[in-house]
Amino acid sequence: MLKLLNWFNQTHIKMKKNHTVFLIFQFIVLALLLQTSVLAQDRLKNLPGAWAGTLTFQGIELRLVMNVSFNEGDSMIVTFDSPDQGAKDIPTSKVILREDSILVSSKIIGGKFSGKINADYSAMAGTWWQGGKTFPLNMVKQEKPVALHRPQEPKPPYPYRSQEITFKNTTGGFELAGTLTLPEKVGRHPAVILITGSGPQNRDEELLGHKPFLVISDYLTRQGIAVLRYDDRGIAKSGGVFKTATTLDFATDAESALDFLKHQPEIDTNMIGFIGHSEGGIIAPIVASRRPDVAFIILMAGPGLTGAQIVLLQSELISKAEGMDEKSIKSNGKLNRDIFSALKKNQDNARAEKKIRALFDAADKKNASDTGYQKLTDQEVASQIENVTSPWFRCFLTLNPEVYLSQVRCPLLAINGSLDLQVPPKENLQAIEKALIFGGNSHYLIEELPGLNHLFQTATTGSPTEYAKIEETISPAALDVMGNWIRGTRDE
Repeated sequence: MLKLLNWFNQTHIKMKKNHTVFLIFQFIVLALLLQTSVLAQDRLKNLPGAWAGTLTFQGIELRLVMNVSFNEGDSMIVTFDSPDQGAKDIPTSKVILREDSILVSSKIIGGKFSGKINADYSAMAGTWWQGGKTFPLNMVKQEKPVALHRPQEPKPPYPYRSQEITFKNTTGGFELAGTLTLPEKVGRHPAVILITGSGPQNRDEELLGHKPFLVISDYLTRQGIAVLRYDDRGIAKSGGVFKTATTLDFATDAESALDFLKHQPEIDTNMIGFIGHSEGGIIAPIVASRRPDVAFIILMAGPGLTGAQIVLLQSELISKAEGMDEKSIKSNGKLNRDIFSALKKNQDNARAEKKIRALFDAADKKNASDTGYQKLTDQEVASQIENVTSPWFRCFLTLNPEVYLSQVRCPLLAINGSLDLQVPPKENLQAIEKALIFGGNSHYLIEELPGLNHLFQTATTGSPTEYAKIEETISPAALDVMGNWIRGTRDE
């Protein structure tokens, strides 16, 4: 889990000086939903094709591709791609051509693009407007399609079987859809259920052009391990409602996947485990704490601290990585803590909203004389409040992983990248180990993998701004650690 300029749903933080947007663990798909019907003219014969540009927002770069063509009735057809986010062929809504300029607007996201086309129709200098702010967006016509290089992404034919499946969450009364991959060899196989991080995710946990769960599934199935991955509730082919669900609700989805696998004839029902990434790394212990039939769990950047503690830590670390000054970092931290306090004291959202608005107003007044201070627009403040007063965030804020980790009796592997700025490895791995020791579970392995970020990519700084730029989807070292540990656990 991107709406344009509203990203990072895996502790991805939008930073304003002295302000922090709390889109924790979210990757939201870019949506430029536009439609057009503009008559082509002879002078526009060179306009059709792919035009590519890059939007830069607080260090995050996202490529945007505008595809232009004409149908048989000479009506212009415009679609958009966001290669870095895996969004393709997005329809459009309104396009206006005037002399040597083009204007594209979107009511759905409240944004618009205006570009001036050069004489030989090879480039256009433009601007993107959204949320009361403007961003340069210059497009260049491409000779060939814009594509991401993702060398680890598997391509068919696969040396294993792949089945489209559905299973029912009886608690919620809806069906979830997914893919079950089975080793080619007939028999009863150990199995893993993959649990995505926070934010709306499909079964591949697709984000920023990467498909981590597809790569993990492919790797493990080639190693003789069956893998079930599924779309989050309300996403892609799964039923249910995502927006109002909490971490505890998502745990019932994972538990339903477990029940499904236990009735599959080619699954070793004594050897079914979970791999949870990020928020999935707390969902797995929740299920394992109440289900003794869970054989093992793997936590990939799973939290050991409460949501409030993680937000404060990640905000500071990412702010430092992006070059924010110490004064602003401290100011952000105080604002975060004040907002958390307002949420805890005011369970009624209307009261909480009033308190939080007052906090933002106070911050604006305090920094009114600071020329470097960027005040949030009313729309941005409203978005902040909607996010932090959501059922998910309220639950995440106070959910304590220790409660569930201390009740886990099955073997557990916890891995973190040393460069993870979203779920900091030192503090969270220590908390996980402490909870396991407290609960009397000695069958665990804790590993901090050097040089890897929150997505387990080989990284330079660990900043979320690197995710889309890195070609590697997941480090082979991380894959090997998980695969070897599962096989070792089965052999014990």
